[in-house]
Amino acid sequence: MIGRDEILALIPHQGAMCLWNEVIAWNADSVRLRTKTHRDPAHPLRSQGRLRAVHLCEYGAQAMAVHGGLLARDSGAAAKPGLLVALRGVELRVARIDDLPGDLECEAQALAQGEGSQQYAFRIFHGGEIIAEGRAAVMFA
Repeated sequence: MIGRDEILALIPHQGAMCLWNEVIAWNADSVRLRTKTHRDPAHPLRSQGRLRAVHLCEYGAQAMAVHGGLLARDSGAAAKPGLLVALRGVELRVARIDDLPGDLECEAQALAQGEGSQQYAFRIFHGGEIIAEGRAAVMFA
């Protein structure tokens, strides 16, 4: 398992903006992560005391960043900085996430990876149930 300190070394998101606590498993095509950050009352994405389900898209995008960081580290390189440019087919099955008692888990699978961009599908689970899924695209700087 890979802990938060290693995740912080892999991605540009630092401090409370790093949303994942641990990598459960990963390979060349996918990553599975777990977190409890959604329950933090000081979560940086909260507004009016709530953390809305739309922020699960950021969790999915950060899962992509973690996977990219792991792949880059394995090849002896640094991950390229990227910009989230598209979300597609996003389905949110809850309205908010700050009131969910258990940990969140995410599966992110690479659909296409190139020199200038990458696309992933992500699914986020709570208590074994999918609460969000979609696809995301990132362009590298």
